[in-house]
Amino acid sequence: MRQSYFILLCLGLMLFIGGRAGRNAVPPLENQKETPTMIRIGLVDFDTSHVEAFTQRFNHIDVAATEWVEGAKVVAGFPGDSEIMPERIAGYTEKLRGYGIELVEKPEDLIGKIDAVMIESQQGKRHLKRAEPFFKAGLPVFVDKPFAQNVEEAEKMIALAQKYKVPLFSCSSLRYDPKVKEALDLQSKYGKLLSADVWGAAELHPGNPGLLHYGIHGVELLYALMGAGCEKVQMTSTLEGEVVTGIWKSGHVGSVRGIRAGQYGFGFVAHYEKGNVPFVIEGAAFYWELLKVFVEMCKTKKPPIDYRVMREIMVFIHAADTSRAKHGSIEKVK
Repeated sequence: MRQSYFILLCLGLMLFIGGRAGRNAVPPLENQKETPTMIRIGLVDFDTSHVEAFTQRFNHIDVAATEWVEGAKVVAGFPGDSEIMPERIAGYTEKLRGYGIELVEKPEDLIGKIDAVMIESQQGKRHLKRAEPFFKAGLPVFVDKPFAQNVEEAEKMIALAQKYKVPLFSCSSLRYDPKVKEALDLQSKYGKLLSADVWGAAELHPGNPGLLHYGIHGVELLYALMGAGCEKVQMTSTLEGEVVTGIWKSGHVGSVRGIRAGQYGFGFVAHYEKGNVPFVIEGAAFYWELLKVFVEMCKTKKPPIDYRVMREIMVFIHAADTSRAKHGSIEKVK
């Protein structure tokens, strides 16, 4: 009798411990499974960390579950070449191969394998040529920053998107940092956001002259906060940094301070009708917020940023570079 009671007690204890272990166990991470409605994404050019960062978040691999993006998966890519950071391509190629991404020999080989494309080359002058076959194939297109080498090439991509009736989207990921949304939402407390002063990295590279390289992040932040409508631009530039000032139709002034010496980071001060609030951008939440916007565009076929804004950003950059070349002249944004 005692022996039977002891056996039952042990069995009960084992079931109790096993039940608690089952409830507390952490399930293994699994890559996002493909479904009939899954958007298949192709990546073009692997000279940027974005190809790794985007694949991790789309494919649910090597990042925390809080950073996962649902509804799309990177399935194929074209490593390409680079005039800016060619040394990066081999490493990212091996990383994506390890993630199970199919690699192709030329960009056009992606057509038929994907539902949308992300053009990732760091160099703006490559983007028109890279994107054109995908417009013709009717695929949604994301073009990473900088949008293009110049205003004319930006206009050509917009015209192609409109001709083939496909959505086009280009921006710096910082546009979608939660701090930007927070600043815009504070208008309910402080009144209308009138202007902003942005600061950030402004490293230069001959492959992306002037603000086209890292300075594009600051310009995108400024436009995310103030919107379109800049009329005049003036640039002051030295080896250590630069300040570009824009005057909007409203008469309000926005600025971007590009830093090349010392600690830079990214941030801004938002100026409202009833207050001034500083914001510092930290972490990488802007990655998955950007990717969620891209997935939504693929579903709705509607560009998330007005093409006029995308074009004006390029005009702003051209005007700033002209002002620099003319030792601080005031240039029109047109």
